[in-house]
Amino acid sequence: MICAQCGTDIADKALICFRCGNATFQARRAPAAPPARGRQLILVVALVILILAALFMGQVQTGTVPDWVRYTVISLAAVVLAWRVLVHRRRGGRIRP
Repeated sequence: MICAQCGTDIADKALICFRCGNATFQARRAPAAPPARGRQLILVVALVILILAALFMGQVQTGTVPDWVRYTVISLAAVVLAWRVLVHRRRGGRIRP
C-alpha cells in the first residue's frame, strides 16, 4: 500500500504511515466535542467554592471562619445559580442532561 500523504510504501495492514504518521483509514466516529465554554466556567467556579469550603471546614465548628470566606462562597454559589437559570431560559426551558 502507498501512503496518500507522503507516498511511502507501507504494509497493507498498517494503521498509520511509519514515516509521516498519517492514518491509513477513515475514522468511524468523530471525536467528542470539547465541553462548552460556559460549562468550563461553571466547573471552575464550583471548584473554587469546594476548595474554599474544604480549607475552612474545620474552622466552622469553632466559629472562626473569616467573614470574607462566607461571603465569597455565598456569592460564588449565587453566580453559579444565576448562570444556570440564564442558560436554562435561553434554551427555551429545555433541560440539558
